[in-house]
Amino acid sequence: MTKAKVAFICTHNSCRSQIAEALGKKLAGDVFESYSAGTDLKDQVNPDAVRLIKEHYGIDMLANGQKPKTLVDLPAVDYVITMGCGVRCPYLPAKKRVDWGLEDPTGQDDETFMQVIKEIEDKVLKMKQELS
Repeated sequence: MTKAKVAFICTHNSCRSQIAEALGKKLAGDVFESYSAGTDLKDQVNPDAVRLIKEHYGIDMLANGQKPKTLVDLPAVDYVITMGCGVRCPYLPAKKRVDWGLEDPTGQDDETFMQVIKEIEDKVLKMKQELS
């Protein structure tokens, strides 16, 4: 059976969507393929996201090749998960579209950042269970 393709989308593709891609690959890679992208890209993946994901999950997002990407870099996907960027979220065709409504932790302290990361982890695991 072919695994579902899931795209995590946010405007800048530098923080929440990158975290979701990394956690999706690690925690649910046996069930679905994870991608991320955006439309108004930042120059790099958020350094706090890179640091905290490496410290807490052992995932080196940069060594794994994660970088800000545009929608044209994505394959055809089955699911689009937007991070909560409201009307600025880009559109991408898919069988199902869901908005996770996450706060952007950029510029916040580590505790706030980790709350958002844990929320993403919970949602990735729930999606894994739903798609299993």
